[in-house]
Amino acid sequence: MNKQTTATITDSYLLARPSLSLWRRTIGAIVRNWLALRYRVFGRRYGRLVIEDIDGVPLIVLPEVFNPVLLRTGEFMVRALAEVKLPPQATVLDLGTGSGVGAVFSARRGAKVTAVDINPEAVRCARMNALLNRLEDNIQVLQGDLFNPLTGQRFDLILFNPPFHRGRPDNGLDHAWRGEDVFERFAAELRDRLNPGGQALLVLSSDGDGRELLALLAEQGYAVTIKAEKNLVNEQLTMYEVRVK
Repeated sequence: MNKQTTATITDSYLLARPSLSLWRRTIGAIVRNWLALRYRVFGRRYGRLVIEDIDGVPLIVLPEVFNPVLLRTGEFMVRALAEVKLPPQATVLDLGTGSGVGAVFSARRGAKVTAVDINPEAVRCARMNALLNRLEDNIQVLQGDLFNPLTGQRFDLILFNPPFHRGRPDNGLDHAWRGEDVFERFAAELRDRLNPGGQALLVLSSDGDGRELLALLAEQGYAVTIKAEKNLVNEQLTMYEVRVK
């Protein structure tokens, strides 16, 4: 895939995404309704502990934790991550780790990983998955809001699957979906959290407010390129690489 400039990517997200055809919007609404029905039909996988599998890697998902398989973005992220070259003994931050999926797949490649989540149930879940996959020596899990628990630390790679929608979260799980100023705080502090030559990988959906985060990154002079895309009919998932110019 050809790399695009920050301006090109931001313009395409800001202008092309909102101007989706009526047909695509209609299809998206139909699929969202189908997903809501699917949640009810397969409700036994929600509200209780389940074990998911991504490419042979088991992951425990607790009831109040974002499910990376059923909700698709975590699975997309780690499969795209497999195509990203990591330096030996890379230091990785899995920000908003949820179940710990990004931390587990990074540690499996030999990285030293710090995973952070504001949801205490997600912290428990990520620690369980580090143990389940025998990666506890390579994964440290901390509870906190974005970069707050990481005084002075920098990383070679930062993974972030942010909440796609603006709004005040109602509970721990809702932090995975909504945030009030997450985009602004992430963009403002990212530069100080990357090692020289480091990068961040962001997963954003066309169904949400992610274009605002891209605009903030462009305003602050980051270089942003597309690393991977996946069309899910009702939404387009995109992984963006973000670097300091």
